[in-house]
Amino acid sequence: MAKTVSYAKWSLEPYCIGLKLRSLRTQKRLTLSRLAAETGLSTALLSKLETDRMIPTLPTLATISRVYGVGMSHFFAEPAQHTLSITRKAHLQGDGRGPEAIKITPLNALGENPRLVARMIEFSAGGVSTGGEAFSETSGLVYVLEGRLQLNAGGMEEVLEAGDCAYMESEMALAWSAVGKHRCRVLAVMPGEARTEG
Repeated sequence: MAKTVSYAKWSLEPYCIGLKLRSLRTQKRLTLSRLAAETGLSTALLSKLETDRMIPTLPTLATISRVYGVGMSHFFAEPAQHTLSITRKAHLQGDGRGPEAIKITPLNALGENPRLVARMIEFSAGGVSTGGEAFSETSGLVYVLEGRLQLNAGGMEEVLEAGDCAYMESEMALAWSAVGKHRCRVLAVMPGEARTEG
C-alpha cells in the first residue's frame, strides 16, 4: 500500500527545513544533546526534524531559531536560483571519439550568466589548446584526471600528472597540451560570465 504524503509535508518540501536545521547545527558545532539542552526540546524530536520525519511547529522553529540567531525567514525564503546538472559516467566515457584534437564536454547547463563553467576536456596525444576553444578565461582550476598535461604561460612550462591540480589567475596567454603518446583528460572549472545587476 502506497504511503500518502500530507499536503503540509509536500508544500514544505522545497524549503528543505530539515537540511537547513542540520546545516545550522553543524555550522555552530553543536551536538543534538547540546542543542536539546539549549532549546529544552528532546534529542529525538530534534533528530526527527533534521531528517524530515516530522514537520516543526512554528513555536518549535522559533525556539530553535533563537538558539541559532536566525530569523524565521531563513527557513521560508524562496530560493533565488537553483540549478543542478548531472553528467553520467557513460557520457564522459563514450567510445565515439572523433578525430578532433580536443573534445570538450560541458558539465553544467549554461543558462544565463552562470557563476561557474565546468568542462571535461580531453586532449588527444599532441592535442593543443591556446585559450579560446577550451579556456575562455585565464583564471580557474584545472584537475588532471588522466594522462599528463603541459601548461605553457609566458615562457614558463609545467607538466601536471594525473591527480595534480592547478589554480590560476593570469593575464598571460595560456597554452595546454597532452604530453607523450597518451590522451590527457582534465576537469576545468572557470568563472562564468560577469553578472550584471540591473
